[in-house]
Amino acid sequence: MRFLTFASPTGESFGLTDGRKIVDLGIRTGLCLAGAIRRDELATLGARFQNAPADYLVDEVTFLPVIPRPGKIICVGLNYVEHRREGGHVETASAPPLFTRYPQSQVGHLQPMVIPRESDAFDFEAEIAVVIGTAGRRIAKADAMAHVAGISAYNDGSVRDWQLATNQWTPGKNFPATGGFGPWLVTPDETSLDRPLRLICRLNGEEMQNATTDLMMFDTATLISHVSTFCTLEPGDVIVTGTPGGVGHRREPKLYMKHGDIVEIEVEGVGILRNPVVKEAAA
Repeated sequence: MRFLTFASPTGESFGLTDGRKIVDLGIRTGLCLAGAIRRDELATLGARFQNAPADYLVDEVTFLPVIPRPGKIICVGLNYVEHRREGGHVETASAPPLFTRYPQSQVGHLQPMVIPRESDAFDFEAEIAVVIGTAGRRIAKADAMAHVAGISAYNDGSVRDWQLATNQWTPGKNFPATGGFGPWLVTPDETSLDRPLRLICRLNGEEMQNATTDLMMFDTATLISHVSTFCTLEPGDVIVTGTPGGVGHRREPKLYMKHGDIVEIEVEGVGILRNPVVKEAAA
């Protein structure tokens, strides 16, 4: 099943989609997507409304981030060997590097990702986002995938000069509207990370990154177990699992996104997250 969060003339809502049509579940239930996850009702709602008449076509709504206001967005750095290699990092690690994003740094499918006026070093990063479905602390690796509500595509857009100014990456990852999240949440009955999935980034139609999830150093189950050791994971929390090699900052010459570009993140079994890129206007 596929669920999305969107804005319509009646306000923010969430729905069930086949990729073309949307059944508005928010107006039927009074819930948001995170609320439905929290109540463990996604499967029930999907079954109940799968044959309901459509309320909208996808081109009649504005896509919002799949989970617009997660309690936690925890991102994984340097989780593919090729990305570590291209940055001159050692190719082994005892634990995954982690950093956080804030909700206001995210935009939905088809919404502009914004180059801040303070930088011209805005880079793409193709990633897979895992949305937590069941709360847990100190989750065993063997049990971790049972805590997943679904997956989505993520563009962990990076303002490189601010990210790399110190060894703390948070500033470069949290300018408003720099991360893309969507287009929808795909539940494990339709696709899951129990098998390798292909992850691709295209900039203006040209392939920049291409890898499969079996190349992650720390797989999803390990990440969930690790993160849940130091904090309780709650329904609707998001873990962004890392990007493969090929980022613009490590190319010669460097290749950053610019005003007018179109960036796409394709995740096998999910679909394509597409965002235009715009430069923030001068003050």
